[in-house]
Amino acid sequence: LDIVEGRTENDCKQLIEQALTSEQRAQVTAVALDMWQAYANAVSQALPKADIVHDRFHLSQHLNDAVDSVRRAENKALNKIGDNRLKGSRYCWLANEENIDKKRAEQFDVLKTSDLKVARAWAIKEMFRGFWDYRYAGWAKRHFDRWYAWAIRSRLTPIKKKAKMIKNHLPNILTYFKHRISNAVAEGLNSKIQTIKANARGYRSFAGFRNS
Repeated sequence: LDIVEGRTENDCKQLIEQALTSEQRAQVTAVALDMWQAYANAVSQALPKADIVHDRFHLSQHLNDAVDSVRRAENKALNKIGDNRLKGSRYCWLANEENIDKKRAEQFDVLKTSDLKVARAWAIKEMFRGFWDYRYAGWAKRHFDRWYAWAIRSRLTPIKKKAKMIKNHLPNILTYFKHRISNAVAEGLNSKIQTIKANARGYRSFAGFRNS
């Protein structure tokens, strides 16, 4: 509907108020967004009747980042002793398992069932995917509690940090089961916007970019 230049709380509030009339804002029941606190604050002020729904794809990205941190550290340690098992395996740890081609899948089967730290991190990430399969928030919360207990006991610092972050935002994650919305459409539009920006080789001013 519109864009603004910054990412601050005031910028987000300005975007909402210039893109939607007061009547439209009164009808908004839910907003999907990432866990950037400035956005949540702006939505709470400008759309007080709306539930905040933290985007499931951003959560997946956070867990992927944690798995990749574990992989990088372990790969560095293994390389020092001449063990190159993790070489070229990054894609497998981060992709959805069903999207891995047959050749890679055969190699990955060995890695994911090994005693590697990244194998444990990956298994924890995969367990969290099941959170989204529930129909009701109560059952999803029970799944989360089991997952969180495992993540905290994992002795994997990147995983523990992300688990604590997710727990802190859990109330606005469980709202997904009420509204079933995500940022998928917005991310698709953003991709097109970035393509336009790249094709134009940049803009001299934000106003010119916005008018395009």
